[in-house]
Amino acid sequence: MGTLALAAKITHVPSMYLSEMEGEHKGCRQAAIDGHIEIGRRCRELGVDTIVVFDTHWLVNSGYHVNCAPKFEGVYTSNELPHFIKNLPFAYDGNPALGHLLADAATAAGVRTRAHSDTSLAPEYGTLVPMRYMNADRHFKVVSVSALCTVHNLEDSVKLGGAMAKAVKEQYDGKVAFLASGSLSHRFAQNGVSEQFLHKMWSPFLETVDHTVVEMWKNGDWKTFCAMLPEYADKCHGEGNMHDTAMLLGALGWDAYQGQVEVVTPFFPSSGTGQINAIFPV
Repeated sequence: MGTLALAAKITHVPSMYLSEMEGEHKGCRQAAIDGHIEIGRRCRELGVDTIVVFDTHWLVNSGYHVNCAPKFEGVYTSNELPHFIKNLPFAYDGNPALGHLLADAATAAGVRTRAHSDTSLAPEYGTLVPMRYMNADRHFKVVSVSALCTVHNLEDSVKLGGAMAKAVKEQYDGKVAFLASGSLSHRFAQNGVSEQFLHKMWSPFLETVDHTVVEMWKNGDWKTFCAMLPEYADKCHGEGNMHDTAMLLGALGWDAYQGQVEVVTPFFPSSGTGQINAIFPV
C-alpha cells in the first residue's frame, strides 16, 4: 500500500526565475525559492518517490488530464511572460504507471480523466518552476495534472483529489507528494503599471481576504473555508478558479480535514497577486 506523504499549496511565480538573474531584481524571491527547497528536503526525508503537481497553468477546455510521459526534457519560454521566464532548461523523469492509476481512479469515481504517457506534451511553468528548486537532481519522478479548468465544477475537482489520494493509498507501491501549484488571490496588476506592483497586492480588499484565508488554514477552519471557496475563487480572481486547491483539499478530506497548515514561506504579494508556500499535514 502506498502513502500520501506530503501535501502543500505552493507558489510558482515567474519572478522566482527572474530572482536568479543578475540585475535589480536579483534575490527578490529568495524566500520563495528557499521554501521550495525546504519542501523538497522534506519530501526526501519522507521517502517520496513521485511529486504530483496540480498545475494551474495547464489550461484544458474539456475533461481532466494527467501528463505522465516517461521523461520531460527541453527548453521552456513562457508565452504569457516571456520577459520573466525565457530559455529555462528542464529535464525530469515521469511516472507513467502512477499517472494512469490516478486517471483511472478519478474516472472510476465519476470524473472523466485521461492519462497521457505517449505524448510530446511538455509541463507548464506551474510544474517547471517548483521542480527547478525542489528537484534539480531529478531525485523525484514528476506527474502533472491539469488545474486551469475553464468549464469544470469545483465539486468534480474535489472528487478527483479524493479519488487520486485513495488510489495512492490502496493501489500504489510507493510514497507520493501532492502539490497545489497556484496563488491565493490572482488579480494581476493592470498593464502599464505592472512594474509598480511587483511587490504589492492589486487592492487592499484582496490582501485582507488572503490574510483571512491564511489564518483559517493555520487554525484548521476548513468548514468555513470550503464553504466560501467558490465565492473566494470568483471574487478574488483565484488562479485556475482555484481548482488546484479543491483537488488538494479533496485529497485530504475536504471540509472534514482537521490539519493546521504550516507556513513555510510567509504570504507575499507578487505582481498584484497573493502567494504562499504552505504544508498541509497529512
